[in-house]
Amino acid sequence: MKAQTVDVRESMGRILCCTIFRPGGKKLLAKGHVLSEEDVRLLSHEGMEHVWVTELEEGEVAEDNAVTMVAAELGCGNIEIRLAAGGRANLIATHDCCVLVDDELLKQINCTASIVISTLANFSYAKAGQRICTVKSAPFAIASAQLEAVISILKERGPILQARPIREPSVAVLYSDPVSADRAKQLFDSIMRQRLEKFGISPAFALSTVEEEGNVSRSLMHLLRAKPTGILIASTTAPAGPDDTIGRAMAKIGCHLERFLAPVEPGNLFLLGYKEDVPIISAPGCFRSAKPNIVDMVLPPVLARYRVSGWEIACLGHGGLLA
Repeated sequence: MKAQTVDVRESMGRILCCTIFRPGGKKLLAKGHVLSEEDVRLLSHEGMEHVWVTELEEGEVAEDNAVTMVAAELGCGNIEIRLAAGGRANLIATHDCCVLVDDELLKQINCTASIVISTLANFSYAKAGQRICTVKSAPFAIASAQLEAVISILKERGPILQARPIREPSVAVLYSDPVSADRAKQLFDSIMRQRLEKFGISPAFALSTVEEEGNVSRSLMHLLRAKPTGILIASTTAPAGPDDTIGRAMAKIGCHLERFLAPVEPGNLFLLGYKEDVPIISAPGCFRSAKPNIVDMVLPPVLARYRVSGWEIACLGHGGLLA
């Protein structure tokens, strides 16, 4: 694009290179605005004779068109695209959701010229109406070849972002203690409710049990019959590994033990298993405080019925130091 100063009367259809303000400081027209016939009359009425503008050259795409095209390819799920000032397109959640992000693809796109994309972190919880991603163009326009390269990558490997809806989630809670079935509930119930309230829910089902393999396995089977979205085990003990009581009870009912240990502090002694499609999470110590921990990081995908893998838990180390 080539910027130049032109007579206001000859500026229609061109792009403003800078914001124009009235003498009192109020914005009149924003940078990047395409001047219409009405704008030309307005500028003339304001006493302006010349204006600094640019215009598209062959092989260029205007910034609004460019970011709209990229936004249409980079996301899926419960989202809508809204144009914003300055060559931006925002992706807005249309439903309470978990935001899933392909970090490697995002890095690749952001290394290309002329377009940058910012998102919420992977596994973030977002409310309906919340902005979850922004696409920004270089000022005014980008080269068609660069835009086509970005679109091609997204069509081949995308999407970068998914807004996975959270609909009618139900969380079951199992409180366990080696001596008293009710002790863990007395200790953790208030914090458990505070934690779940962050996501607009409360425990749908809850049981207390003595922490013994047979009792825990029977309690888990009872909760599974209610078909919850996920099960949280709030134990007063800290396991040394999946061969301890909770892990053995999960194995006894046929759970696939997906991951033990998370690179997150607090929450290192995290145990994740699946009984068919239902995730069962043991996170000892994580219900003693309402401060952020591993449970807050994995609850959004669990509530969105996304199957979190052991590899994805391992990837939480970058940013996993929460306290």
